[in-house]
Amino acid sequence: MPTFDIKAFFYRYFLIFTAVGLLSAPVSLAKDPGNGKGPPPSPVQVALVKTKTVSSQISLVGTTEAISKSTVASEISGLVEYFPIKEGDYVKKGDLLVNLKETEVRLRLKGAVAAKKRIQANLQNAEKELNRVSKLKETNSIAEKQYDTAFYTYRALSQELLQNEAEIDLLNYEIQQLKVLAPFSGFVAKEHTQIGEWINKGGPVVTLLDLDNIRITVDVPERYSVLLAPRNSVNVSIKSVSNHIFSGKIYSVLPQGNPDSRTFPVRIHLANPDHKIKSGMEAMVTFNLATEIKALLVPKDAVVTSGDNRLVFMVNDGKAISVPVKINGYYDGDVAVEGNLKPGDQVVIRGNERLRPGQPVVVQK
Repeated sequence: MPTFDIKAFFYRYFLIFTAVGLLSAPVSLAKDPGNGKGPPPSPVQVALVKTKTVSSQISLVGTTEAISKSTVASEISGLVEYFPIKEGDYVKKGDLLVNLKETEVRLRLKGAVAAKKRIQANLQNAEKELNRVSKLKETNSIAEKQYDTAFYTYRALSQELLQNEAEIDLLNYEIQQLKVLAPFSGFVAKEHTQIGEWINKGGPVVTLLDLDNIRITVDVPERYSVLLAPRNSVNVSIKSVSNHIFSGKIYSVLPQGNPDSRTFPVRIHLANPDHKIKSGMEAMVTFNLATEIKALLVPKDAVVTSGDNRLVFMVNDGKAISVPVKINGYYDGDVAVEGNLKPGDQVVIRGNERLRPGQPVVVQK
C-alpha cells in the first residue's frame, strides 16, 4: 500500500497558488494604472461672481396669441368645387384656399360679351344716322324732332355700352374672386366650409393665424404698470417650448385697466421664426422696472438646471462644489442669483454639464 507524502502535497499546491497570483497580477495593474490616484481632473473654464446695480424685475404670467388672426371670407356667393387645405396646414400669402364653381359666372360673362357686340352694332348704325341728320339740319332740310331722336338714340346706346362694359369688368372680377387666396402667410386654425357647400357673399372660408410673430398679453398690477414703458425689452420663458429665454419688447401698455383687479393689460411682441410657439400657451414674462437694486451676478452659462432646481459649481481647492441658487432676474448674458456665493468666487461656465459635487477640476484659460 502506497504511503501519503504530505510535504509533496503542500509543495504542489504552493506552486499552483503562486502561478495563479502571477497570472492575475497584470490584470490588477491594468485596473489601476494611476497607482490608486483615481481619474485625472476635469478641465473647466470659470468666471468670477460680481455685484452690480441693476433694474429691479418682476415676473408675471401671460398668454400667447397670434399677432394676426383673420376669418377669411368669400367676396362672392358660390358652390365650393375645390378645397385643398385642412386645419393645421401652413399656407403662404397668395396660396389657394378655396375654388368656387365657375359655370354660372362664365355663362353670364358670355351673355354680357354677346350683348356688347349687339350694342356696338346698334351704336355704329346710330352714329351713321346722327351724322346724316346733322348734315340735313345744317341746310334746314330736316325737322328738329327727327334730329333730336337720332341724337338721343346715339347717346342712350353710348351709355348702354358703358354700362355693359362695367358689367363685363364686374364679371371678370367675380371670376377672379372664385379663387379665394390667403391674404397673409399663416396656419389654418379652423375650416368653415367643405366641398359641395354653398358659400354666401361674405361667408367665412377659414380662420388664419399668423404665427411669424407672437403677441403676449400680461395683466400687470397697477403699482408696476406705471414703471413700464413701450419699447422696453423683456425676457420671456415658455417652458413647454424650451428652457431658452426669449427676448421680446413691450408694444403697448393699454390705458384701460380692470377696476376689480386693478391690473392693466400689457402687450409684448415676440419673434417666432420657427413657429414653435403656439397661440394660447403660458408665458412667464420678466419686466425691468424703473427702480434699481444691487444684485449678485453670474454668467447664465454657469447655471445648471436639475429638474426644478438651479445650481452653480464653484471651484474651491481644485474641486467642484455645488451651490444651490435662486434666480432673481436676467440681465443680458448674466443672471441675478441668491445663494452661498460672494463676489470674486470662481464659478464654472464651461464643462459644468457633467460635473459631480467634489469632483477634481483643473481651470483652463
